[in-house]
Amino acid sequence: QVQLVESGGGLAQSGGSLRLSCAASGTSSKINAMGWHRQPPGKQRELVANIVSGGSTNYAGSVKGRFTASRDNANDTVYLQMDSLKPEDTAVYYCHAVYGGYVYWGQGTQVTVSS
Repeated sequence: QVQLVESGGGLAQSGGSLRLSCAASGTSSKINAMGWHRQPPGKQRELVANIVSGGSTNYAGSVKGRFTASRDNANDTVYLQMDSLKPEDTAVYYCHAVYGGYVYWGQGTQVTVSS
């Protein structure tokens, strides 16, 4: 069974930085895609960044140029470096992994940005 364990997150001031990590376990072959979604308070979950196995990455327009997603394929780990944080980045952040035709989710980690 695939499990995703997230770490990082917490409280930051506007303009600050945070780094999230997510490690996958329980896989026996390559993960197709890994990345991050977020769910702001009272809103729907939205894509933040997605990295396919070949390394191509796509970002939500609202984070492009501020957030950087990276992936360590050898360790099935995905990272999200968040810079120039804004209060509107406040959300629960979830990592995802596409593997064996299914999408798996992490438990979520809270990111709060104060103005």
